[in-house]
Order: sequence, then C-alpha cells, then structure tokens
Amino acid sequence: MILETITIVIYSIAILLIFMYALAQLNLLFNYVSSKKKDNNAPKFNLDNPDEIPVVTIQLPVFNEMYVMERLLDNISKIDYPQDKLEIQVLDDSTDETLQSTAVHIAELQKTGLDIQHITRTNRVGFKAGALKEGLAIAKGEFIAIFDSDFLPNSDWLKRTVPFFKDAEIGVVQTRWGHINRNYSILTKIQAFALDAHFTLEQVGRNSKGHFINFNGTAGIWRKECIIDAGNWEGDTLTEDLDLSYRAQLNNWKFKYLEDVETPAELPVVISAARSQQFRWNKGGAENFRKMLWRVIKSKNISPKTKIHGLLHLLNSTMFLNILIVAVLSIPMLYIKNEYTHLKDYFLIMSFFVMSTVIFFICYWFMYKNIYGKGIKNFVSYIGMFFVFFSIAMGFSLHNSIAVLEGHLGKKSAFIRTPKFNINNLKDSWKNNKYIKKKLSANVFFEGLLTIYFGFGMYSAFIVGDQGGDFGLFPFHLMLFAGFGYVFFKSLASKV
Repeated sequence: MILETITIVIYSIAILLIFMYALAQLNLLFNYVSSKKKDNNAPKFNLDNPDEIPVVTIQLPVFNEMYVMERLLDNISKIDYPQDKLEIQVLDDSTDETLQSTAVHIAELQKTGLDIQHITRTNRVGFKAGALKEGLAIAKGEFIAIFDSDFLPNSDWLKRTVPFFKDAEIGVVQTRWGHINRNYSILTKIQAFALDAHFTLEQVGRNSKGHFINFNGTAGIWRKECIIDAGNWEGDTLTEDLDLSYRAQLNNWKFKYLEDVETPAELPVVISAARSQQFRWNKGGAENFRKMLWRVIKSKNISPKTKIHGLLHLLNSTMFLNILIVAVLSIPMLYIKNEYTHLKDYFLIMSFFVMSTVIFFICYWFMYKNIYGKGIKNFVSYIGMFFVFFSIAMGFSLHNSIAVLEGHLGKKSAFIRTPKFNINNLKDSWKNNKYIKKKLSANVFFEGLLTIYFGFGMYSAFIVGDQGGDFGLFPFHLMLFAGFGYVFFKSLASKV
C-alpha cells in the first residue's frame, strides 16, 4: 500500500497545482474582459511636431538567416519614420555565407540614405543577449526597437508605438504577434492558438491590473534608460527577454501592452524547429523562476497579488511537468481506484482535472472568438481546435518537462536558434533547409513508448474492476495517445 499511497499523493499534488494555474487563468480572463470597458487616455507624443519625435534605434539580432534575411532588410527599410531620427543596427553573428550577402544588401540600402549599420562579432558570447548589449553600447536612439529575423512589422509600426513613451515611467511597449502562415498545417495552427492565448488573455489580463508581463524578445520597443537601469542584457538564461523584463519591473518601470498593434511573423513549419523553440522557451522560463523567485518574494514594491501572478507566470513552463506527472500516473491511478474501492470518495480529486480543462476551454474561447468571431459555426470549429491543441500540447509534455527540469536544476546549454523558412503556403517546401537539425532526438523514442503506454490506458478502461470497466479517464488517455502519437510520427517523418 506504500507505493499506492505515494502514487496518490504525487498525483494529487500535480493535479491541484494544475487547478491553481487554471484558477489564475480564470482570474486573467476576468481582468481581460474588464479591461475592454476602460478608455485608453494615456499621454502620447505628438509625432506631427518635429520637436517631439525621439531618435529610435532598431536592432535586428540575426544568426545564419539565409532564407529570410533579404525579406527582413527590405521590410525594415520601409519603416515610416524620419530618416534623421532613425538608426538600424543589424547585429549579425552569422558564421556562414549570409554574412557576406547581408553586407552587400546593407551597402545598397545605405546608398538610399538609410542609417543602417552592419555590426558583427568574432564570437557569440552571451548569444542574442550579448549581441543586443554590444549594439546598445553604441546605439544613438533613446528608444530601442527589436525584431527577430522572421518578423515583418508594418510601415507605421513606430508611429503606433513610440508615442506611448511620453509617460516617463513607461520602460517597454510590447505589441501582439501575428502569424503569416497560421493555416499552413496543424502544427502552425496549434502554435498560433497557444500564442494567441498568451498575447490576448495573459498579456492583457496581467498588464491591465499592473501585474508583471514580459517583453517577448521581439516586436517591442525599450526605453534605453530602462535597459541600463535594470542592469542591461544578461546571457545567463535562455530567455533573456523574460529576465530583463522582471528586473525592469522590479525597479518600478511600467510596461505598456498594445493588443491592437499586430506584428506579423512566421511560425516554425517543421516539428524539429518547433521542438527547439519550445525547449528554449520552457527551459528559460524555469531558469528565470530559479533566478527571480526570491527577488519577487522579497520585493517591497509590488502587491501580494502581483507577486502570486508573477510567480505563476514564471512557473508557466513547469505546468508541462505537472501534466506529464498526471498523465503517466493516471493509468496506475485507474487500477488503484478499482482495486481499493474503500478509497472511492477520495478519487474525486480526479474531477479537478476536468474542472481545469473546463476553465481552459472557457478562457481560450474568449481569445478565439476575438480572432474568428462568434456564432455556432465558429464555436464548433473552436471545440475541434481546442481538443487538437490540448492533445498535441500534452504530446509535447515529455520534451518540455526535460527542458523544465534542466532549467530548475541549473544545467546550462547553448542558445539554439529556431530555423527560419520563409514558407507561407503548402507549395513551399522546407525539405532542403540547411539549418534543420538532422539528428533525431532520443526523446522521440520515449514519446513512441508513451504512445503505446496510453494506448494501453485506453484498453485498461475496458478491463479494470468488476463492473464492466471504468471509462472516466478514457477521453484523457485518447487525447494523450493522439498527442504523443502525433509528436512521435511527425518527428520521424521530418527526418525522411
């Protein structure tokens, strides 16, 4: 009975942590809905007055971006802002032939009168954070806009973001990510679904009540003074953006999130690229929880509620570990429940996972209908999308849990960039992309085993107990079977 007790306790703790996270999401939904009733009367620079137009530096941190570099430079050159008040820094750490082709392209843009500089380094110390820090040291701008290589800001982007810095307490203005290839595949659809939830429900829900949010690494603009005051860029975590965001807000800088300003970008179209991105984000989140935990708890500048939301925010990625624990232990729990019938009332704990799922379902619907609209047809489409998303998200839980554990344990790893593709429709092929990781991760083998394991979980529903089976967990195991199966077979197919 000792092993059974340990299983029940671990399972219960994990499922209650997921439920607490769901309640926090529900609170963010209330914040999000209430924010729509508020008028935005923030002070703004009048950019029609030349005396109020500040100098802006755009930083483009890049590394071996053969497929998107030309598109990026051409797009940025069309930004509508006075040339005498705009500087562009191409922070190029490339080690392949793109270094030369980028230099040629920049030279052509310089002939048009554009103040664009090609800044290279002989090493990648600090990776992206190191490049941003070196560029900042010589930046002319009072404000620093940052775009990754797969982002395509509209020409009026600066005119829609810079004015908010008239409020001297604003340190960052962050915009919402858009997705130029949202409908390319199931993989891009579920990535867009997850990101849309973050950029609506979470960012607005936190920002509207003064809780901590994060600069998302791109598609945002910093006050240079804020970066320096917060201690500048540091490369000791894989999510330098989250790190600097928290240090800045702990120093009382305010962040402004603009949901209505969309910055289009390209989503990874191959699962190996999505895996590397997910690994970096989730490990970086855990690293930042480890780094910021006591700073947040000890801070005298923030309210208890903001501290709770901040800690849950930093623990976002750790939810994957709890999901994996609940998933793996759910099959032993199914047998324990039917073996020890005197504990039947205790197993009401399982209902907390159902309640959490219902909460997520409600929260994400508000995000979905803002993008696609209301109506029965869209709601039916949402139901399908939600369960596909939920299944595949759980299918990534092993991969992401390993990242989380490495982050919490302090294991260091290199900053692995996400390969870019410049692919927008099904006719475009990613097969010959030279940056795709060729080696199959060992994790894929275990994802295949988990697919079989949850297949066994579905079979178990028919044979446990003496009352003709127990189908309470069957939908959960079906989703896990489908999710791990998708990740497993998609990972294999991407290497063919």
